[in-house]
Amino acid sequence: MDSYQTLAERVLAGDPATASDARTILSSSDEDLLDLVAAASRLRREHFGNRVKVNYLVNLKSGLCPEDCGYCSQRLGSEADILKYSWLPKDEAKRQAEFGLAGGASRVCLVASGRGPSNRDVERVSGMVEEIKTSSPDVEVCACLGFLKDGQAQRLKDAGVDAYNHNLNTAESLYPDICTTHTFADRVDTVDKARGAGLSPCSGLIVGMGETDEQIIEAIESLKAVDSDSIPVNFLIPFDGTPLEGTWTLTPQHCLRILCAVRFLCPDRELRIAGGREMHLRTLQPLSLHVANSLFLGDYLTSEGQAAEEDLDMIVDGGFEIVGAESAERLRDELKAHRAAHQAAFAEVAPGDMKSDGTSAEAAKTASTLPCGKPLPTAGQEADDSGVMIPTIRRRGAGTELTPNV
Repeated sequence: MDSYQTLAERVLAGDPATASDARTILSSSDEDLLDLVAAASRLRREHFGNRVKVNYLVNLKSGLCPEDCGYCSQRLGSEADILKYSWLPKDEAKRQAEFGLAGGASRVCLVASGRGPSNRDVERVSGMVEEIKTSSPDVEVCACLGFLKDGQAQRLKDAGVDAYNHNLNTAESLYPDICTTHTFADRVDTVDKARGAGLSPCSGLIVGMGETDEQIIEAIESLKAVDSDSIPVNFLIPFDGTPLEGTWTLTPQHCLRILCAVRFLCPDRELRIAGGREMHLRTLQPLSLHVANSLFLGDYLTSEGQAAEEDLDMIVDGGFEIVGAESAERLRDELKAHRAAHQAAFAEVAPGDMKSDGTSAEAAKTASTLPCGKPLPTAGQEADDSGVMIPTIRRRGAGTELTPNV
């Protein structure tokens, strides 16, 4: 390869990048990283300009999944100290979605743990979607409910669902080492069902699980084969209490190289920096937006993300605009003003209502319980003695009485 810019010109001229090109990208040096990002950015801007698509997750049902995916905090046998709750009521699902929309999201992702939905579950989610779309007709809704049975994708489509997320997660050659309760082919089948019903297929991968560069390329080529419109790249969040706890194989530089490989092999597809980006990309997150054109705002399913203001700062400071928003800078400033007003309001609670630590009695009660009245599990550690970062378990938003991080 003469240069990454030459490769970009070749791809822009209609000559697709190859697995060999991806190998060169993944094995490139740190000294070449900025040149690589600049070349990948040409492809990103050709297809998406300077826009960033903001997505927002609502965890409709958390924990107690019967599948044994080794990376997942909600897996069968997981000892991770996550929030566990059954289906959110319809009005609460709508309320949680509206938090994300107010923060600039143009797509809401409705997610539920489990192997797959029953027909009753599909009707439940369909009702939520219809409710959300009635009040916010322009919002895109992506459902992520697990394996689909015949006819379920069409029912979701009829209810107004726009996309269906079902990640392939990793290479087929590695899949038996990651999960034993279903197969790679099962995942492909659900993506096919979603696409066949007219839903936009959203399917991505998780990196940092011990895969080789060859397996990363294998996974990307599988995503091309299922014609995924939107590709979320997750970076392993090594939850305590799961088989992959303490796994720490990625560097920020290699995370960027992986994103560049996806961009070159899938130049016109939405590329999203997803779970674990804060832990693994770290200070290179802003640079990654010159390759990726999409992100999740705020928190994830069972772990906390960085503050929503930091996400919006990253977008504004990078010179990007937000899909569906008139001004990213104005949206960011409005969010900061709202947060400041909210904090000031709590500071004005009458002294008689204050606890000794300065919080209101009501706020303390809210912060310590789930909707069912049970206490919240204790917070996780930020890091352990080995220097491996430990994810912060989500304690706010869906399934709690606290407002989400958005």
